[in-house]
Amino acid sequence: MPCRIRAGERLVIASHNPGKVEEIEALLAPYGVIAIGAAALGLPEPEETGATFEANAELKARAAAEASGLPALADDSGLVVPALDGAPGIYSARWAGPTKDFRIAMERAQRELGDKSRRAHFVAVLALAWPPSEQGAAIETFRGEIYGQLTWPPRGERGFGYDPIFIADGYDQTFGELDPDLKHKISHRARAFTKLVEACFEPG
Repeated sequence: MPCRIRAGERLVIASHNPGKVEEIEALLAPYGVIAIGAAALGLPEPEETGATFEANAELKARAAAEASGLPALADDSGLVVPALDGAPGIYSARWAGPTKDFRIAMERAQRELGDKSRRAHFVAVLALAWPPSEQGAAIETFRGEIYGQLTWPPRGERGFGYDPIFIADGYDQTFGELDPDLKHKISHRARAFTKLVEACFEPG
């Protein structure tokens, strides 16, 4: 890919979710990139009209890059439960309602699952977009997944979203209980981020 991100450059995090911005900032920290949240720039949140994680991530990254004139990194992620036909999937945030209360979302998942299989996985797609130029608007996407199972009741105050009910394979703590440094190493977002770094970051 011709476009690269170097230490000292500014990068817009195209999210208004404080937990997500904080997690991405932590992932970016070792690379010397100056991360700026979309909310800090007053950027509007585009409507997520895509039918896939990739489409929504690209939509958000392009909107932020065009509005800010800076490279922009967007994340679209969610919880996929095969026993619920893949729900909540790309609608993971919408299950939390207009107040973005994920207790509501977790209770809905528990209620709809009943005695069905509790296997689940998180998906994260990162899209990195550059502002439009004579060469067009470059964009690249990277996907990461982590598999596990859901538990009830929720456990842990760390993380965000569905973290308190998700236990990754090979662990006995929920993402809401795990040490943040460990979660940043194994999460779906971390796996997508590793691919992003290899493709688009200048080595230090």
